Amino acid sequence: MKKEGLLPRFKDTFLEGKNYKFLLLSILVTGLSYGLYKGLLDNYLAEIVGMGEMDRGVAEFFREIPGVMLILILALFYMLSAETLYKAGAIIMLGGMGMLAILPPGKVLVTLSICMYSLGEHIQIGMKNTLSLKYAKPGHGGAALGAQNASSQVGTLIGYMVVVVVFSMITANQPYKLFFAIAAVLAAVSAVLSLRITGKSETDKNKRRFYFHKKYTKYYMLEMFYGARKQVFFTFGPYVLILFYGADAATISLLFAVSAITCFFASPIVGRIIDRIGYKVVMISDTIILVAVCFFYGFAHRIFPMNVAYIICCVTYILDSVISLASMASNVYVQDLSDDPNEIKATISTGVSINHLITIFIALFGGWIWQTLGMELLFIISAVLGLCNSAYAATIKTKRKE
Repeated sequence: MKKEGLLPRFKDTFLEGKNYKFLLLSILVTGLSYGLYKGLLDNYLAEIVGMGEMDRGVAEFFREIPGVMLILILALFYMLSAETLYKAGAIIMLGGMGMLAILPPGKVLVTLSICMYSLGEHIQIGMKNTLSLKYAKPGHGGAALGAQNASSQVGTLIGYMVVVVVFSMITANQPYKLFFAIAAVLAAVSAVLSLRITGKSETDKNKRRFYFHKKYTKYYMLEMFYGARKQVFFTFGPYVLILFYGADAATISLLFAVSAITCFFASPIVGRIIDRIGYKVVMISDTIILVAVCFFYGFAHRIFPMNVAYIICCVTYILDSVISLASMASNVYVQDLSDDPNEIKATISTGVSINHLITIFIALFGGWIWQTLGMELLFIISAVLGLCNSAYAATIKTKRKE
């Protein structure tokens, strides 16, 4: 029997032509570049740039601003095709990564570099989904999105593991700048690949405007609570391990890799749980785990020896990544309320923007809280936000459609 390779399956999923090949290759290389960048960034900011808790919050505030402004940016450039915007995002990401590799490690310059990279990244996020669906054969949209997501995840995981291997071997004078330069070269390769993509696909109109409707009020509030809770761990989780426990770049990158792999296998399981017991039960019950996670992350060092507390925090960081998958339940909630598929897309797009809006303030004030009042209070607040999320979810009246 002739074995089916990956390329034949791609041919079954996508329309004839070279566009999808260049798109997937570009996404794969971008993922590899991002894995090197993300795997090193937190340690670079702490060890080389000298950013403390408050500085990290400020840097994250500026990194998230492009996410908040995305709808405005897409509305201003509505006349451009999805291909053109994807290419622009690749070039902007290259500029940000190049700045990070070349400029001296000053707090302002590094923050500016991160912000520019984030702008290109956010522009590309929506466009790669649009293009994947555009190049998919009829009835194969899900498979196309899956291929695109797999390309990104594979590249990112390879990047993480390269950091783990190299930075485990080199303990002194670790080559942060060299790796950012390599990431910039990979970003340049991705940009060149993106320039080979032809066509003038229309951008998703749902991502160019805010959509508000009274029946989705609870969904918008849930996104606010979730965005606030998520940002505490996303921004300050790795920083606790670095500043408080002394985790090196290899350990942090390995932690990211393990979290990504765990979520890859856990995601379909969580999805089936949501379908089986209902989104409301999932949105309420995940907080029980969250409270335990926040408690151990903030107080493990007061209960256990430092080496044991360090391991516990690493495990709870991965556990937080898994329970964050429960956020899928809110999307199912939107689906139950909606009367039209386009309404679902517009509502979720608006929810993402609301999510980003609250995260920038949590990043800013979270750094101040940690610096002035202690990291214990920071994670207590995260747990309280989770409880608020569950309490609000408990008021939802479910009406599942057949």
